[in-house]
Amino acid sequence: MTRHRGLAALALAALLPLAACQSAGDAVDSLAQIDTAQGSAENIGSLTAVIERTPNDPDAYNVRGAAYGRAGRYREALKDFDQAIALDPNSHQAYANRALIHRYMGDQGKALADYNRAIQLNPRYDTAYIGRGELYRQAGRTDEAFRDFEQAIQLDTTDPRAYHRRGLLYQASGQHQFALEDFAMAISLAPGAPYGYNGRGLSYLALGDEENAFSDFNTAIRLDESVAESWANQALVFERRGEIDRAARSYARALQLDPEYVPAREGVARTRGSA
Repeated sequence: MTRHRGLAALALAALLPLAACQSAGDAVDSLAQIDTAQGSAENIGSLTAVIERTPNDPDAYNVRGAAYGRAGRYREALKDFDQAIALDPNSHQAYANRALIHRYMGDQGKALADYNRAIQLNPRYDTAYIGRGELYRQAGRTDEAFRDFEQAIQLDTTDPRAYHRRGLLYQASGQHQFALEDFAMAISLAPGAPYGYNGRGLSYLALGDEENAFSDFNTAIRLDESVAESWANQALVFERRGEIDRAARSYARALQLDPEYVPAREGVARTRGSA
């Protein structure tokens, strides 16, 4: 149901006068979409009680592993996913979950092997294609990333990450009209998340549509005031309009939220003394 549009030549320099504010999107990752498991101590305790009652249930380890992952307890998550796989070597969900933990821990080789295994076990598992595609995207393997996001979309995924990430690839190659379509789809699937709005806003800005870009960045902030990227993007519009004092305040807010966010740091340096 999706039109195929290859990335031909990725002209990464095509984007930006908009500086380095491209949407990273990493925060929209999830542990194989296991929504029932949260990372609270209470939930982990409840899941541990389930495992004590049914120690040979691979699903119980898989769900607790996801909870550990959400809590940032990655080594414990790995142990649970290892156990889930030992109990059920054909669990494609456990392989995909473990792959994401390997990604978070910086072991990209093991992550790739687990995504490959998940896809081998279930070639229609959209989550694994999306995870592997993001692994490829971050490694600069853009053609392979595009194919994986495209495959997930052709499988009729309802996961907004597939559209958001493919939109980032279109955006990076200067194909902003295609990017706008993908970001719009990501927004329709996850209207409460800021990332689609940030991505779409940057493509609007690249096309000279400052009004719609500003509206998207403000919506992103309204949805979640804790995302540094949204404030830096808003500041970028203020800066382009010559409203340097307002830009300085928004850049400062972005830097406060994420002291390592380079566009915020560079924006503060450019507008210093105006806030």
